Amino acid sequence: MRILYHLWMSPACRKVRITLLEKKLDFELRTENVFERRDEFLSLNPAGDVPVLVESDGSALSGSDSICEFLDEVHPDPPLIGRQALGRAEVRRLVHWFDGKFNTEVTENLIGEKMIKRFLGKGAPNSKAVRAGHANIHHHLDYIGYLSERRTWLAGGSFSLADIAAAAHLSIIDYQGDVPWAEHEEAKNWYARVK
Repeated sequence: MRILYHLWMSPACRKVRITLLEKKLDFELRTENVFERRDEFLSLNPAGDVPVLVESDGSALSGSDSICEFLDEVHPDPPLIGRQALGRAEVRRLVHWFDGKFNTEVTENLIGEKMIKRFLGKGAPNSKAVRAGHANIHHHLDYIGYLSERRTWLAGGSFSLADIAAAAHLSIIDYQGDVPWAEHEEAKNWYARVK
């Protein structure tokens, strides 16, 4: 059985979980407390982070982008990255946007400060970072609205890994009630379709 080592509040892990579900692939979840740095886990991924997917043959893959690309290549239906080169490039660009820019400007400032820092006992949240996260999220929700007004889904005509990446970040922030949906109707409508 395929095993996914993950953390519940990690957008990268959520991205892989959603991809596995979209592909209708069976898998077992194992929560990995990465701060424990277990030797058994480090033998699967010396970087010591999640997600890590272990296939039924024992092959271990790490990193959400690598795992999702692998899954889309080995299990092509439904295609989540696309079948045409230009479309795949747009999906990858948007995945990079959300896993890079959105993560740095919003997720880390809200989830990292308000939840992860507390969980790891690293002190009180940095209020300046939290304020920056609250301010930055508007720009990103505007961008989601802009894209969803012009396309069926974020990267084009089909649901893709771009939608999954954006939703993975937003679902964690929404869990804390930090998404100002009332001010971003188009983004809210897109998110409702994803859910």
